[in-house]
Amino acid sequence: MALANGRFRVIRAVIGKKRKQRSMIGPTSRVYFSQRLRLHYVDWGNPEAPPLILLHGGRDHCRNWDWVASALRHDWHIIAPDLRGHGDSAWTSDGQYGMAGYIYDLAQLIHQQGLAPVRIVAHSLGGNIALRYTGLFPEAVEKLVAIEGLGPSPMVLAERAARGSAERMRAWIEAQRGLAGRQTRRYASIEDAFRRMQEENRHLSPEQALHLTQHGVNQNEDGTYSWKFDNYIRSWPPNDMTQAEIEQLWARITCPTLLVYGRESWASNPAEDGRASHFHNARVAAFERAGHWVHHDRLDAFLEELRGFL
Repeated sequence: MALANGRFRVIRAVIGKKRKQRSMIGPTSRVYFSQRLRLHYVDWGNPEAPPLILLHGGRDHCRNWDWVASALRHDWHIIAPDLRGHGDSAWTSDGQYGMAGYIYDLAQLIHQQGLAPVRIVAHSLGGNIALRYTGLFPEAVEKLVAIEGLGPSPMVLAERAARGSAERMRAWIEAQRGLAGRQTRRYASIEDAFRRMQEENRHLSPEQALHLTQHGVNQNEDGTYSWKFDNYIRSWPPNDMTQAEIEQLWARITCPTLLVYGRESWASNPAEDGRASHFHNARVAAFERAGHWVHHDRLDAFLEELRGFL
């Protein structure tokens, strides 16, 4: 078994020592309902403080915010949801994961819990959702932080548009068929999943990678482990708002907005590609030595920037 691996035992010992030195008090799990889906979120307590929503990205889960939440929980009432099809939230019955559903879920969480006006910090897919929600309901958001949440770069969007709607639809049908026949990947041990997590983001420390893995997998009946997210989230619907319509939503955002960018990311810099110009009250914070997960790669620097902004 992989547990016998000496290298991993050393990693686990180091992590165990660090945990004893600074234990992290965890949040409370809660549930809400949206479009008949049972959706999960964690509440970090301190309900008398101003509300702060932390919204994760694709193929991720709400516990990826634990380091940020632990640092801010004494000043904010932090709520971190699992998106539909992710973490401990329900999967859709038809395998459809469009932006309208994601935005509705966020709107329902804020409405049901009476969180508006709220501050939101969101990453990647979560940032895309939060930006569109804020454009729809500018009065409901006081401040917004989007970590690489603007979606594909203008160059990628132009390439997609050149394909035409018929070609995009055919490609989506083929992708759906492929996912229908795709078996959920199974890992023989937590250690194997842990190593895959490290491959995904080389900036992660062993402690971070193990924490994200432990909260990101379920154990199957045969003893193997699989990621919690629904494989169908990998297929983006062929029909979405046009880029012009999305930019109109960005222009409707009235609250102060911080667009975070990692200089080692595959994403493009919104200050340089023109997307930041669509906002009335936004600035870009670029982080050196950081990739797509800036809040993991440069946690201390990100928290310093975040505290100042909030």
